[in-house]
Amino acid sequence: MTDIPAATQRSRVRVPLRFGDGYSVDSELVTFHGLADGQEHVAVLLGDPAPGTVPLVRLHSECLTGDVFGSARCDCGPQLREAVERIAERGGVLLYLRQEGRGIGLYNKLDAYALQDQGLDTYAANTALGLPEDDRDYTAAAQMLRSLGIGSLDLLSNNPDKAGQLRDLGIDVHDRVPTGVFTTAHNVRYLRAKVLQTQHTLPLGELTELSVG
Repeated sequence: MTDIPAATQRSRVRVPLRFGDGYSVDSELVTFHGLADGQEHVAVLLGDPAPGTVPLVRLHSECLTGDVFGSARCDCGPQLREAVERIAERGGVLLYLRQEGRGIGLYNKLDAYALQDQGLDTYAANTALGLPEDDRDYTAAAQMLRSLGIGSLDLLSNNPDKAGQLRDLGIDVHDRVPTGVFTTAHNVRYLRAKVLQTQHTLPLGELTELSVG
């Protein structure tokens, strides 16, 4: 599985980032030619790793509702904000991947939300629509990392599948570093489903208490 076609860098441009809470940081955005899925994924370069250390990397799947509109139904927006600051402090890359709704697309994600309002969890809703629970493939992410000269990294993620896929694709994941826990009254069931069904590293006990309360 490590024999994947090489991607090449298409452009690099400096983009100062600023978030709603006032946090700002300089970044460099990198685009690519030759990505396996043909999508317009972007690498966000932040900070400088110390000599002799591996970069901190996050694979962040696009979430229009969470990243842009601040939806409280997921934890994507807060995770993105946290990741940018943590990566900037240590040095590394955020890969912003065009994988809305765990790869099923925006319209299908909103259809799944409607089913969740009827009592299904996030994975069962996808299944009820005849869609995969998680349709994300990280081949393009591995191509992007290799193009950037990154073969070893620490992965900022609660999702063991991301680390597993990257390792299968020949990327050396030294450590998987959990993100923070960002709960709202609207996303506790969603977070619990991620723990119970796909073994995300989140504190199930705390989420149980919140869901009951």
